Amino acid sequence: MEKQVILYRGLKKYFGFDTFKGNQEAIIDSILSGNDTFVLMPTGGGKSLCYQLPALLMEGTAIIISPLIALMKNQVDAMRSYGEEDGIAHFLNSSLNKQEIEEVKKDVLSGKTKMLYVAPESLTKMENVEFLRNIQISFYAVDEAHCISEWGHDFRPEYRRIRPIIGEICARPIIALTATATPKVQHDIQKNLGMNKAAVFKSSFNRPNLYYEVRNKNEQIDREIIRFILSQGRKSGIVYCLSRKKVDDFTGILQANDIKALPYHAGMDAASRSNNQDAFLMEQADVIVATIAFGMGIDKPDVRYVIHYDIPKSLEGYYQETGRAGRDGGEGRCIAFYSRKDLQKLERFMQGKPVSEQEIGKQLLLETAAYAETSVCRRKMLLHYFGEDYNDPNCEHCDNCLNPKKKVEAKELLITVLEAIISLKEKQKTDYLVDFLIGKESSDIETYGHNEMEEFGSGSDEEASTWEALIRQALLDNYLKKEIENYGILKITKKGKDFLKNPVSFKITKDDEDEDDISDLESDDSDVLASSGGSGGAADPVLFSMMKDLRKKLSKKLNVPPYVIFQPSSLEAMATSYPITLEELQNIPGVGAGKAKRYGKEFVDLIRKHVEENDITRPEDLRVKTVANKSKLKVSIVQAIDRKVALDDLAESKGIDFNEMLSEVEAIVYSGTKINIDYFLNEVMDQDVLQDVYSYFKEAETDDLETAQVELPDYTDTEIRLVRIKFFSDMAN
Repeated sequence: MEKQVILYRGLKKYFGFDTFKGNQEAIIDSILSGNDTFVLMPTGGGKSLCYQLPALLMEGTAIIISPLIALMKNQVDAMRSYGEEDGIAHFLNSSLNKQEIEEVKKDVLSGKTKMLYVAPESLTKMENVEFLRNIQISFYAVDEAHCISEWGHDFRPEYRRIRPIIGEICARPIIALTATATPKVQHDIQKNLGMNKAAVFKSSFNRPNLYYEVRNKNEQIDREIIRFILSQGRKSGIVYCLSRKKVDDFTGILQANDIKALPYHAGMDAASRSNNQDAFLMEQADVIVATIAFGMGIDKPDVRYVIHYDIPKSLEGYYQETGRAGRDGGEGRCIAFYSRKDLQKLERFMQGKPVSEQEIGKQLLLETAAYAETSVCRRKMLLHYFGEDYNDPNCEHCDNCLNPKKKVEAKELLITVLEAIISLKEKQKTDYLVDFLIGKESSDIETYGHNEMEEFGSGSDEEASTWEALIRQALLDNYLKKEIENYGILKITKKGKDFLKNPVSFKITKDDEDEDDISDLESDDSDVLASSGGSGGAADPVLFSMMKDLRKKLSKKLNVPPYVIFQPSSLEAMATSYPITLEELQNIPGVGAGKAKRYGKEFVDLIRKHVEENDITRPEDLRVKTVANKSKLKVSIVQAIDRKVALDDLAESKGIDFNEMLSEVEAIVYSGTKINIDYFLNEVMDQDVLQDVYSYFKEAETDDLETAQVELPDYTDTEIRLVRIKFFSDMAN
């Protein structure tokens, strides 16, 4: 009873609260009792208080091991505002000079300091180990403990050394805290820190106030995000990008469109990062455009939206980053843009790493893809990933639940899957199982001789996407489980075995369920209507259909594929903003002056007539202003190509990789500018390869790269893209 009184007095005295939140009281009691304690609590749940209050109440200094300098500064500033002396909290890291380090040590030795924040790299320095041996330590707190695990979203090798270093200093209780950890990561943390007998406190990962949505990522992404941000007024938001270059570029675009945005990434100097972070916290900026370096421990309660320009590398990363929204329990919109091409790019980044690291990375990417492509409740899928069941049939707060798709009976299909897994002796992963079911003779299947088995091809009547959706649903419903330690091998659960003995109704949502609605679309629209959850779609389907008919007519007349005239995404944009002059047409993504002049007149005439006949009030055009530097880059690329500069040399001189260079050149030719890269093709490519790929694009109904890769398996992505650039420039411009 006395301990409880002390707890509540401390809570009121230092933090001004009358009551604890969730498991906080039990966690603090565990630490005060000298127990190792493992805390799993979502962002915004009040993790920091779990070690701050006991540190203030106990004798000695608590050592808080934390990964980010910005996080330490933020928390030390917060703690000093609670106490009467600045010396109550300090940090020890590489940002301090010798004199500042001496002042910190003096305060610690005097007994003033109740919390000392230390970076793991600083903890391992011998002079710091010697110093810490001479002070009274109350306990150790390992914050962001998921960094210990290779399966975590932010693995840091130096975190693996924490336990041995603690052993060298002195043994005291440990509290490990994380906001995101799958069962596998939880096990890794406890094993590595030697705290298998720890008291475990696990809070629900459900953030009911957060709305989750995944949108198809296409050429209109900048326009879409700007429209959304402008619709939010002066609300605070974060846009996450994977690369520093994208952060800088997109910040410039937002600023050009009168949005108060600032960048944040590890390539900036510390002062600029700190200033931008403070400007966001002080509401001098409305939007931070950042890499994942931003936000860990940043306590801004009223972030109203988190946008992922690029899909993250793992669901843990996604959960952590979306968790920055709505920490005050208010509105929090989480919108991610997804394209399979992004995943392929992320996979390419892993090449050159150790095989085990690549396998782990690939599994994490597959989980992310499954989340992005699913048609089931996103909340259910997200919580299942973290080992938590969500049994509400409709969360009413994600895009899939607000726009539910019809479910179909799939009892027989589940039996087929379970029998196939048994025949493969429960030793294969999802992608292998799907290939086996549809009868795809991959090299691995042939090596194992599984193509000779009776069950091989037993699911060839269904598409691969149907089997992928079914396996995802079977995992969610606990008929199957994944062995994460074995890189995602599928095993049948007891429930799955019972189902085989006594099958019951099992329904799935087909991810391609919309096919009846789009069956009349030409195959060249497949990239627009990809399998991601929630494509934007054309605002005016009647106009969209009329423009497609016009495009088809022109393609026959000019003897070029329809997509050469205008991309499907450009038609979508026209059916949304109704351009009625050639000048307005040039504001459409993928339409430059050349293309507008060559093909535009008939389209704007058609749109104008449609607008007049149907008395349509056109929306005020949102002109996504581009940044001068981007225009300069495109102009300099065109000039360099005119001078016959090799494209790989040109990429190096511009400080971008070769794939980015190809993307820039593609954007140039897609918008209608004619260029000639024959000089480069003749140097790097055999003529028969060039002619073969060129002929393919003349006959193809789509310029989609993934389709071309399937049809042209003997050629590399780069070869296909280079010839596609030549084809487009020759035929369309």
